[in-house]
Amino acid sequence: MKVLIQRSRAASVSVAGKLVGEIRSGLVLFAAVQKHDEPMSLEKMAEKVLSYRLFSDADDKMNLNVKQVGGALLVVSQFTLAADTKKGLRPSFSCAAPPELAREYFDLFVSMLRERHPMVETGVFGADMQVALTNDGPVTFMLEN
Repeated sequence: MKVLIQRSRAASVSVAGKLVGEIRSGLVLFAAVQKHDEPMSLEKMAEKVLSYRLFSDADDKMNLNVKQVGGALLVVSQFTLAADTKKGLRPSFSCAAPPELAREYFDLFVSMLRERHPMVETGVFGADMQVALTNDGPVTFMLEN
């Protein structure tokens, strides 16, 4: 699994002009399920996301995680993160999980986050989504397992 995380002051996702998810301060997660992923790797990623220290403490050091600052999560499926871009001028999606498995594992990942954190919003898997966010910092990290 690959998850691009962005610290955000506000974020929302809409589908066909309808708001489907919105958060204030927190993290926006763009998540891609890869064909080698398994439930244990999703579990590790959920723990890592919630424990990753990218919010500033009183000394302006990145020492606090999203739970410690009371932030929310907006989780958006984005299979394009699984693209292999090493060769040529067109991405290959051979590393991405098939759609049925990706949907199952994305939903499982979201449920794992919800079990551990009370504020989790999502986009719509497989939909054409419009994501708006104010990246705070900017702070952006790619997490992989």
